[in-house]
Amino acid sequence: MHPLLAGVVGSTAYGLAGPGSDVDRLGLFAAPTVDLHGLHPPRESIVSTDPDQTWHEARKYCRLALSGNPTATELIWLPDDLYEVRTGLGDRLIGIRAAFLTAGRVRDAYLGYAAQQFRKIENRHAGAGETGRRTAKHARHLARLLHQGRRLYATGRLPIRLDDPRWYVEFGEQVAAGQLDRARALLAEAERDFATIRSPLPERPDEPTVERWLRDVRTAHL
Repeated sequence: MHPLLAGVVGSTAYGLAGPGSDVDRLGLFAAPTVDLHGLHPPRESIVSTDPDQTWHEARKYCRLALSGNPTATELIWLPDDLYEVRTGLGDRLIGIRAAFLTAGRVRDAYLGYAAQQFRKIENRHAGAGETGRRTAKHARHLARLLHQGRRLYATGRLPIRLDDPRWYVEFGEQVAAGQLDRARALLAEAERDFATIRSPLPERPDEPTVERWLRDVRTAHL
């Protein structure tokens, strides 16, 4: 495995981590090019829980980022101090990060992932103990996804660190305490915003630019 880019993502990156929060890491690597042509291709993703980290092979990472996947997308928008592995090819990937973006995929991905969080909140309802903590977490991430998605859709740039993390913590606590309508209203407001904002993002990704980067990765790891 040849690491290309890796960093701290998730709650720690957003400013939402609490005393007991895990530190999540995400990275991408290049498989040896010759291994891609054998009977048994290398694994596309490597996931571990001790420590919590996920690595995607370069081609899979590109597919995820081109689809608008929020977790994959944030890796190439991290503040510099959150990167733990940077290479020349990793820096080039950061340099072409706009090539992955399209208005429709950003809208659908961020709204879709936020809607998933809302369904989890509905299924759990209000409660104390572990149920309440889980509900609060889903609510925080719902609000965070909607904020990041709207900013990316409206400006073409993805904010990672949240300006007011405490607001998201309090929002999660209120939803966990039974104020489900707050989450429903926030989701509805975001849907209206996405319908009215005129996004600077293109309709199609710049796949030729991504393809050139991926081919250079293959050449570098023959």
